Amino acid sequence: MSKKMPETPLLDQLESGPWPSFVTGLKRLATAEDKPYADMMKSLLGQLEHSYETRKGYWKGGTVGVFGYGAGVIPRFSEVADRYGESAEFHTIRIMPAPGFFYDTKTLRQFCDIWEEHGSGLIALHGQSGDVMFQGCRTDQVQVAWDKINEMGFDMGGAGAGVRTSASCLGPARCEQSCFDTLRAHKVVIDSCTDDIHRPSLPYKMKFKFSGCANDCANATQRADIAVFGTWRDDMQVNQDEVKKKVTELGRKEFINQVIRMCPAQALALNDDDTLDVDNKSCVRCMHCINVCTKALKPGRDRGIALLAGGKRTLKIGDMMGTVIVPFMKMETDEDYEALVDFGRRLLDFFADNALEHERLGEMIERIGLVNFLEGMELDLDLNMITRPRTNPYVRTDEWDEEVRKWNDRKAGAAE
Repeated sequence: MSKKMPETPLLDQLESGPWPSFVTGLKRLATAEDKPYADMMKSLLGQLEHSYETRKGYWKGGTVGVFGYGAGVIPRFSEVADRYGESAEFHTIRIMPAPGFFYDTKTLRQFCDIWEEHGSGLIALHGQSGDVMFQGCRTDQVQVAWDKINEMGFDMGGAGAGVRTSASCLGPARCEQSCFDTLRAHKVVIDSCTDDIHRPSLPYKMKFKFSGCANDCANATQRADIAVFGTWRDDMQVNQDEVKKKVTELGRKEFINQVIRMCPAQALALNDDDTLDVDNKSCVRCMHCINVCTKALKPGRDRGIALLAGGKRTLKIGDMMGTVIVPFMKMETDEDYEALVDFGRRLLDFFADNALEHERLGEMIERIGLVNFLEGMELDLDLNMITRPRTNPYVRTDEWDEEVRKWNDRKAGAAE
């Protein structure tokens, strides 16, 4: 007999807004009466509602894995299993994605079939580290599901204090702005780090992400310990005829507002004859003008990559964006890609030798100093490495005044 659908008044509120809600997806799985996972999802909804009521999480870790791997399975055991027995075990299997997140429909259907048989039916494409997240599996089904996924040609993703799963944008496969082969770079670097992914042995996690240009579709700046960006070092390519067409399309005033004035380096000027002058020495390769004037402007021909180190979310130190450590590397020949792999290996060795437990790369650099890091990595100093004040989109400011008042009150109390 099928389990009754739980009452979820608090979760129901999350479906009332203008945006799609994850609750709707969970309910759809829970009401699929012909599926073996329906009762598990009903139990999960009940536990989640209970967490909202008590404002407390009830998942705890443990040890669940598959043969030959020390990472990749995220154990979740319920502390309220006596009330929500069907979701007492709700483990997640992390699977490495294809570079650029390319899949055919046959692959996606196979994923769904496997997870409907052995899991909850809940799949996330993709987690914050880029993994395909197969969420919700009982312990006795983890190895069975993994064997079938592995037979498809996919490998286990990263977890714990080791190299994590990488992410890359689709790069030259579909984007004309990409300045290097993100898919190849992703594969060669991760292939060289396979042992460090499957058997975590670092002080803490290490992430590589690959974006073909500064549009950063892989979200590398804020999330990757090493962000690999496409860039160029010669002059931007300008098609003046297409510039004139764009000026006519937008209107001269709007072109100035959307392109000229939006340049962060003020490196652009529109002439009286509607041609464009570019101060290439001032250009910071932000991609804004190229995004607006796709046919008129292109990255330069002398393309390569820049490497940024230290991006991460909040941990010991607050949110950090990557700092330039290698302003430019060519990325064309086999030797160029081998040099990138060699850099990655040297970085992992340096991090393993010098980082503290539970310390990200950016925090290690803050502690030992950028100069010492560059010397240890045998990198030359460059003006592009100078730290500049920058804004962070993840920091809320709507309650700063109240926090300042509290801080002043604490200081005044301490002085008394």
